[in-house]
Amino acid sequence: MAPAVGRTPFARRRRPRWLAVVFVLLLVVPVLEIAVIIAVGRVIGGWQTLVLLVLESLLGAWLVRREGARAWSALTTALNTGRMPSKELADAALVLVGGTLLLTPGFVTDVFGFFFILPFTRPLARVVLEQVVARKLLGGFFTGPRGGRGGGGDGPGEGDVIEGEVL
Repeated sequence: MAPAVGRTPFARRRRPRWLAVVFVLLLVVPVLEIAVIIAVGRVIGGWQTLVLLVLESLLGAWLVRREGARAWSALTTALNTGRMPSKELADAALVLVGGTLLLTPGFVTDVFGFFFILPFTRPLARVVLEQVVARKLLGGFFTGPRGGRGGGGDGPGEGDVIEGEVL
């Protein structure tokens, strides 16, 4: 197979940016969690910190079970009525991610986990999730009715041919 035009056979592939973000998060989040646990432990005491972490995990498990059942029920209802279940799928994904964060020991991940799971903060997280997905799927060209940018004019998709390669 011949190499693509403009690329040498020894050209290094660039790693995706999300891989670098995940790598940094895997290094930074545990260190941050340990620092916060130590700081809380100095303020309220070691045993009290341990009890607080266990109580947060128990509350999180209960919330995940309750909100997960609600999300599943809403998803099956939407599918049975023939509606597109985009909101319900987003809620289910947020409950899953929030539950994973709540099961991770630490206060910082618990804050984000509760933000994704609680019914009064989940709509805010859903809006952010929708914007990220729209930006990734559509390349930032069209961000939807709330995003401001549209597909009018002589931009891509208006009969222009854009040459390139799919990696």
